[in-house]
Amino acid sequence: MSDTTDRPTTDSVDGLESDLAATYAVLAVCWREPSDRLVAVANEGELTPVVGDLDGVDPDDLRVEYTRLFIGPAGPPCPPYESVYRDGEDDAEFGPVEGPSTVAVRRWYRAFGVHPAPEYSDLPDHIAAELEFAAALADEGRVDRLEQFLDEHLRVWADTFLDRVEAETCEGFYAALARTTREVLLE
Repeated sequence: MSDTTDRPTTDSVDGLESDLAATYAVLAVCWREPSDRLVAVANEGELTPVVGDLDGVDPDDLRVEYTRLFIGPAGPPCPPYESVYRDGEDDAEFGPVEGPSTVAVRRWYRAFGVHPAPEYSDLPDHIAAELEFAAALADEGRVDRLEQFLDEHLRVWADTFLDRVEAETCEGFYAALARTTREVLLE
């Protein structure tokens, strides 16, 4: 939705917040390291609205591609962190991990009483963490604050990240996930 008049308000009671929250939550899970459950759900066709109709998702192929794209071994081509895209010098391809953008995201989380789950060890500006936070804001009906968070964070850097994923990936799952994430966030 591009027109703000089409966006639900905090007074909306027709379930739009729940749908929006579910969309962000599903995207967040898809951007995490692939689990057996994610692969099973994808292969059962439950993620077709997100990643399209894939012929099947191989768990090993998906994990290898996730590692190659987002972890490395020698510096990943698509780091999934906001700070990397926003906090670098003009001549550097990437900025530092845990830069000022990470600090700003932590402030948002603290302001809303959001704390990472004990089993979650990644940085707060990971694309999945930011999408989870967007889901929480939508779930609480805080659409005004959701739009502010998206404008100050995800919409600033996600397009560049998603372009990189689409250009680098060898897996249809990640190409489709990048396209869908762009549609949800930026269009």
